Amino acid sequence: MLDFKQKAIEILKQADIQINGNRPWDIKVYNENVYERVLRGGTLAFGEAYMDGWFDIPQLDLFFEKVFNAKLDEKIQPKKLILYYLKSLIFNPQKNKKSSFKVGEEHYDVGNDLYKIMLDKRMTYSCAYWDRFQNLPPAKNLDEAQEHKLDMICQKLGLKKGDKILDVGCGWGSFMIYAAEKYGVECTGITISREQKKYIDSIKQDLPIEVYLKDYRDIKGKFDHIISIGMFEHVGYKNYKTFMKIMHNCLKDDGLFLLHTIGSNVSTTKVDPWIEKYIFPNSMLPSLAQISKAAEKLFVIEDIHNIGAHYDKTLMCWYDNFVKGWPKIKDKYSERFYRMWIFYLLSSAALFRVRINQVWQIVFSKNGVKGGYKSLR
Repeated sequence: MLDFKQKAIEILKQADIQINGNRPWDIKVYNENVYERVLRGGTLAFGEAYMDGWFDIPQLDLFFEKVFNAKLDEKIQPKKLILYYLKSLIFNPQKNKKSSFKVGEEHYDVGNDLYKIMLDKRMTYSCAYWDRFQNLPPAKNLDEAQEHKLDMICQKLGLKKGDKILDVGCGWGSFMIYAAEKYGVECTGITISREQKKYIDSIKQDLPIEVYLKDYRDIKGKFDHIISIGMFEHVGYKNYKTFMKIMHNCLKDDGLFLLHTIGSNVSTTKVDPWIEKYIFPNSMLPSLAQISKAAEKLFVIEDIHNIGAHYDKTLMCWYDNFVKGWPKIKDKYSERFYRMWIFYLLSSAALFRVRINQVWQIVFSKNGVKGGYKSLR
């Protein structure tokens, strides 16, 4: 009979992790059944066992940093998950427009009060930019780092007063409001989150901003420039070409399209089963190869900027804000939700820390910028 605890000890030893050790990345086990549960159920079971309080880890991000560096997550995936991966290979869960709203309902609509305590003052739910930018010094806090990112995007697009901008997956409107206030542009945003639309409508005041609850495949019109920040992860690899065709059709011939997306170092057709079930249903991270393939015969790639290392610090700020703000909202959520959210934030931070996941800002033109595109950092 397999000794599940001994097997777990041997696996964890490869990453210098001990069971019931005293270091901040060691596991404190409260339920001895956890070993069999995780070895039989893989990363999905590991996340669920943490949510259920079967074990604790003082600094979960350090634990995951060691796990990912040692590739332990790849060593405990059970054979039964092959069916899960085959499903993502055969089917196209993002094809149906109705199903595209699922992530909005289950993640982005979970409560604006949650995002208010966690995010910056502009409610920007994407990677910030912490380094020195143009003539600005390095950001001192999350608010500054997010404004650095927003202004960098505006400058990469060369926005000027009166431009008509399409924001695909506009979140809580941080880019549109910033660009309208600082650059005098008119913005049209689309979202699959009812709570995001409600929030934008409540704060936009007299700014030239319109936001619609719709799937990206229903976009109409022509725009001077297009941006999409943190939305492409919900498109799905079977729909990348469709997405690019729609962006091409909506962009004026001399316009620019900036795609800001989390990405994977390798081309894949699957996502981690715990993330799929609890955080981002129907999600998938693209690779640069998949993005460039989808853009063939439609766009010229003018610039690629990898800011993925900045996401570690961004996520750790969100984690700190979430923990500090939890007492204000805990009556609306469960303890299991609290542990789920911590697991999500800290495991994600580790993925960017060890450079498994990336964040790319990619600038596209339809016909190539005459004389060449001049980027900035």
